[in-house]
Amino acid sequence: MPVDIDKIERLTRELLVAIGEDPDREGLQKTPHRVAKALEFLTSGYRADLRKVINDAVFTQSTNSMVIVKNIEVYSMCEHHMLPFYGRCHIGYVPTGKVFGVSKLARLVDMFARRLQLQERLTEQVSQAIMETIGATGVGVMIEARHLCMMMRGVEKQNSVMVTSSVLGSFRESQATREEFLSLIGARPTL
Repeated sequence: MPVDIDKIERLTRELLVAIGEDPDREGLQKTPHRVAKALEFLTSGYRADLRKVINDAVFTQSTNSMVIVKNIEVYSMCEHHMLPFYGRCHIGYVPTGKVFGVSKLARLVDMFARRLQLQERLTEQVSQAIMETIGATGVGVMIEARHLCMMMRGVEKQNSVMVTSSVLGSFRESQATREEFLSLIGARPTL
């Protein structure tokens, strides 16, 4: 379903009035359109198709060694306040004959991040998609993020970082596999 740009523009104009602003002043005249276009981009994950994002970039490779991509930038918006959260995503998986083109993992993260999200859900969605797409024997995903809803309002804790992880298959079943993943991404294993 396409984004209703005109409606978002009207609603943004109403919002500006509701907070006591003048939407006709110079700095705000084009703001409703800019907000609508920004929201269209920031929620494009709702309109994305996983198959098209992967775009057949799954390749046969006879390795069963762990594959890691770390420090993938993540930008999303929390569903509770529609404020941004941002950070890094680390992905590890153990393939069973199929591997991703490396850029596809970053695109997959973006697809799920460009929705109103919970960090916990985002982490799970990424790990499940990897597991299901290539039939990996195990997947580990960790996201470390700062949430503006916690930093600039509410408790106003600017140095807080939320860490979420999702481990599936061999990453859940084997402590050694989990520790290898955590070590390779530079995290300290929990006790």
